[in-house]
Amino acid sequence: MQSDRGDPAARHDGLLTQIGRWLGWILPLPLDSVPDSVPGPAPAPAPAPAPRIVGVGIDVAAITRFGRALERHPGLADRLFTPEERVLPSGEPRGTASLAARFAAKEALAKALGAPGGLRWRDAEIRTDTGGRPFLRVRGTVAATAARHGITSWHLSLTHDADLASAVVVASA
Repeated sequence: MQSDRGDPAARHDGLLTQIGRWLGWILPLPLDSVPDSVPGPAPAPAPAPAPRIVGVGIDVAAITRFGRALERHPGLADRLFTPEERVLPSGEPRGTASLAARFAAKEALAKALGAPGGLRWRDAEIRTDTGGRPFLRVRGTVAATAARHGITSWHLSLTHDADLASAVVVASA
């Protein structure tokens, strides 16, 4: 008679047989006789799937340089920003550092989308909620590109210090 010690499949079958015998001692009923529904509390619903990061973008802008560009090209602010973006919630004009941070956010958003061509600057709007937290509002070309990537939410952080403004955008589905 030939030994099956060297045959991995035979060893595997033997192990399964031993586990089956062991379970027979522990379980009061054969596994096929357990009812489909067991009395007791209903199982908790499955948790919603966790958000998935689709893209991350970061950008910095030199505040002085950005301010000079705005001075040299009087219509630039109108091409880059919506009227609501150019003013503070109080109605006062937004300062150069704040506008530079918003410009960096639009660049970061484009990077989070994979830097596709054809995006319009004003189709991405950086707004501020009542608590002062910035958020993105997208429409047109930006919203269409985001939809193609399955993006359902945006996370935005802005900062400026000394002569640098920066922004980070995370796009998630």
